[in-house]
Amino acid sequence: MLRPSAPENEAERVEILRSFQLLDTQPEERFDRITRLARRLFNVPIAAVTLVDTRRQWFKSHPGLDVSETPRDVSFCGHAILGDDLFFVSDARTDVRFADNPLVTGAPNIRFYAGCPLSAGHQMRIGTLCLIDDRPREFDDEERIVLRDLADMAQEEIAATQLATTDELTGLSNRRGFKQLAEQSLRMRRSAQQPVSLLYLDLNGFKQINDTYGHAEGDRALVAFATIMLTALGEGDVIGRLGGDEFAVLLGDADEAGTLHAIERIRSQLEVFNRTARKPYELRCSVGNAAGGGDFDGSIDDLLVRADTSMYQQKRATGSERR
Repeated sequence: MLRPSAPENEAERVEILRSFQLLDTQPEERFDRITRLARRLFNVPIAAVTLVDTRRQWFKSHPGLDVSETPRDVSFCGHAILGDDLFFVSDARTDVRFADNPLVTGAPNIRFYAGCPLSAGHQMRIGTLCLIDDRPREFDDEERIVLRDLADMAQEEIAATQLATTDELTGLSNRRGFKQLAEQSLRMRRSAQQPVSLLYLDLNGFKQINDTYGHAEGDRALVAFATIMLTALGEGDVIGRLGGDEFAVLLGDADEAGTLHAIERIRSQLEVFNRTARKPYELRCSVGNAAGGGDFDGSIDDLLVRADTSMYQQKRATGSERR
């Protein structure tokens, strides 16, 4: 069996793949409709949208296939992403690269494979739209065109995913993207019985900035605040803009001391901005916190509601809701 090699740009390729935040997400109709159509058009038992991660291939959509991932070492898609062209295996049992592959000698008993690479920028091939049959077959020119067309549709949906989970103005995760990432982080913390801590932040006086200096300046204030949080917080923290001037952070260092340090770092970076930015206004924020111990069994929505309530209590206590 010939194991697929890694592309020369492997590290950058994987970073781009993971930035789409699709790995280990729930099935989505927009991908499933493409694979269902592919099965019907080509009369194959299996069609899949596959993302090739560091050590595995993971299937975003996989009608006809019982598993959600397989090792990259045995993947056909690992070979397909090494080039821009369609990748075909007409009969795997007679192909020296795959004849003893466990996916050929056992389930799903691959005989025919066709894969079209899915790209995210120049030579950033992150996965495939692939077809699998348990019978040998060939592809004609018309079928090649149709497979490419379907792959283009899947590629457009992947690109739309980044827009759908990213706040266009600040580059942070939007509400949907934040909740997806935060739920994954929360599951990992719960499994390790680690404490959780979520911050809910709101800019004080943001309406006044918009009303006095215009919405373009308001946008610049939001971008500045997002940059402040990225500077103040760590790689293990999940940061999102929930909408308007409201932001949330699920902290990686979630005990009481870690939470206090994170808040202090944000306030310290705000002070740096206010001293150096030469703006006719100052950026200030109110912060609410919701925490739970290692036995916390609630959801991100539960934490958001509690932290939001805490934040507004702070605003009322300081009179910030009137500014």
